[in-house]
Amino acid sequence: MVMSVYFNDHSIEADHGRRSLRAGAVVVGARVLLTFIQVLTFFVLARLLSPEDYGLVAMVTAITVFAPLLVGLGTPDAVVQCVRITEKEISALFWISAAVGCSAAVLMAASGPLIARFYGEPRLTGIVQVSALTFVASALSCQHNTLLRRAMKFRDLAAVEIGANLLSAGGAIAMAVYGFGYWALVLRPVLAMCFIASGCWLRCRWVPGRPAMSAGARKMLRQGLYCAGFSVTDYIAGSSDRIAIGYWSGSIPLGYYQNAMFIYENLCALLFSSSHNVAIAGLGKAQNSLDELRRLWRKALSTLGFYAMPAFGILAVTGQDLIPVLFGSQWSHSGVLISILALRGIPHAVERTSGWLHVAAGRADRWMRWGLVAMCGQLIALFCGLPYGPAGVATAFVVYSFIMFIPAIAYSGAAVGIRAIDVIRVVWRPQTGALLAAAIGFTLRFTLLDHTSPILRIITLALAYAAAYVTVVIGLLGERMPIQVILALIRDLPKRYRRAP
Repeated sequence: MVMSVYFNDHSIEADHGRRSLRAGAVVVGARVLLTFIQVLTFFVLARLLSPEDYGLVAMVTAITVFAPLLVGLGTPDAVVQCVRITEKEISALFWISAAVGCSAAVLMAASGPLIARFYGEPRLTGIVQVSALTFVASALSCQHNTLLRRAMKFRDLAAVEIGANLLSAGGAIAMAVYGFGYWALVLRPVLAMCFIASGCWLRCRWVPGRPAMSAGARKMLRQGLYCAGFSVTDYIAGSSDRIAIGYWSGSIPLGYYQNAMFIYENLCALLFSSSHNVAIAGLGKAQNSLDELRRLWRKALSTLGFYAMPAFGILAVTGQDLIPVLFGSQWSHSGVLISILALRGIPHAVERTSGWLHVAAGRADRWMRWGLVAMCGQLIALFCGLPYGPAGVATAFVVYSFIMFIPAIAYSGAAVGIRAIDVIRVVWRPQTGALLAAAIGFTLRFTLLDHTSPILRIITLALAYAAAYVTVVIGLLGERMPIQVILALIRDLPKRYRRAP
């Protein structure tokens, strides 16, 4: 009976919308705490280590970040979306993931000397060989993590991730203090993945048994391979900038760029990457009711856009001051880069939700095809911006995202009756407000506030941006739904706590 919660058939409960909203609140709350831990850790490590240390490790993390995407072969989303699963089918997927993870680790460790020769940096050989362990740890946690997601046990997952990040951060800081240099950055993700694997096994007590490649397992693997196909193209598009900048400009410019991308990617994870797991689980239960699926999608995207877009806008207008204040004047070049990159987040928050609809509709094949198109577009943007250095790459990515975000969602929604005009109706108000507020913020930054102290300028710009955004989006354009969603969640919290005893 304990295991049945992980293998129950999908169905829509009477309070499905409320459960999804509460799950989303748990995930966002956990992500806020995780982001705080990561930024605080980065704040400490950035003062103990050099930009060269960060650039050196970034040359390898551009490869190891692919570990969770590769070892699962895309099956996590397929399993979460699937209406019916069995223990034998998941056991088959577990052993396949374990085999892929171990093989990838051996292959990567063996390629260490080649990677070192490519960059002309002998120290990379040892870094690559140690970093290869992330593939093994990721494989061991893959299906247990997926079962927890499918059962919507996001509190358990949050506890595991927070604990793993705290322990690995403590270990990395201790190593940096005792003079281990860049090895603190190398071992932190390895430790984090090992702790996550241990935590997932403790929270989900399912033990894989003898595998059975049934028709259901083959279907999930096939859908997973389509998801993995998108992940591969997305990985190439997302890592090629680090590889190209490291090859052409060296470790120090790459260190500045990596610092800016660290802030940007953590904000992405906080605001919309973490919502992917909840959206897949929630929309997957509504796959047999397209009207309900479209209603949930509109509410989810409207809420996400309303809160994510101004967050990136505030980062854009304050980033040039925020980075040096937090991490020291030696990182001022990263401040300029994050001010550019953050503008990408305004359309990127919408573009990254395309997977919600592809997976919920059971059309991961379309997701993979879109990934090929998006990868080609992003590589073109990269090579257009590369001659102008990291700032040119960041600017090219901003332009690319504004061009592609509407087509991305319109293509993903075609299978469930969502058109480009539907996307525009949902996002035009928050996007208009975010861009107008950014224009006001940048004008203030370089005119009236140009000679004020950095801290005062950060506070003033953040408040001015928020006031302008709220005035435009709520006051002038009349956007209300995201406010109603949050108020409904707040009203629901006391009831839950009263029922808890």
